Amino acid sequence: MSQLLGFDFGTHNIGVAVGQTVTGTASPLPALKAKDGQPDWVKVEKIIAEWQPKLLVVGLPLNMDGSEQPLTDLARKFANRLHGRFGLPIELQDERLTTVAAKEELFARGGYRELSKDKIDSAAAQLILEDYLANL
Repeated sequence: MSQLLGFDFGTHNIGVAVGQTVTGTASPLPALKAKDGQPDWVKVEKIIAEWQPKLLVVGLPLNMDGSEQPLTDLARKFANRLHGRFGLPIELQDERLTTVAAKEELFARGGYRELSKDKIDSAAAQLILEDYLANL
């Protein structure tokens, strides 16, 4: 069984999820605060040490027509920084509509009180990771 970590990149918050290749499922972890897209790298290191992932999956934000947007480059830079700091393989996963789906799922579970920014971002990371696992 291999553990994977998924990230929903944002300039202020980065959602995080852990998944397993055997079950093809993922679970949200607490989101990371970021400043201009830079998380507290010590916290990222602790998450990686705790879960021992074999692969990191970073959501790639694209426009609905598949074209890139300014956030696309920033997500790629974040993925490159992850690889550079931790030496783990990185995969980029199309994340179109994951935030919308995450909001819908959280709202269905608990209404507006479930719609905090960190929960939405980590639920989106969970969906990104599950999409990646489904395409293996």
